Amino acid sequence: QVQLVESGGGLVQAGGSLRLSCAASGRTASSGWFRRAPGKERELIAAINKSGSSVYYADSVKGRFTVSRDNTKNTVYLQMNSLKPEDTAVYYCAVTQKTLGVGMTVSVYDYWGQGTQVTVSS
Repeated sequence: QVQLVESGGGLVQAGGSLRLSCAASGRTASSGWFRRAPGKERELIAAINKSGSSVYYADSVKGRFTVSRDNTKNTVYLQMNSLKPEDTAVYYCAVTQKTLGVGMTVSVYDYWGQGTQVTVSS
């Protein structure tokens, strides 16, 4: 069993930046960041493989968000720059211990964080 603790959400003005962290209680493999905006489906916005050598970004965040990891700390990060009001959502990290590559679907992930609210004001 892996427990995840997310931190770093908050309120920021458009154009600002936030960094989300997801600390795991044990070693993890593929990790992803999802978000759910009000009235919308949960979407995968970024994912990273076990070694950190491969990443995925949704088109909506490409060029603005950066996913990274520090395996010595069992922590995954999401650096969010140039934030827009449409980035407002609850952000969730998710991990698996079984998939080494970049996990592209919800079903890949076994453990989920509690979610952290990101609100971008215009």
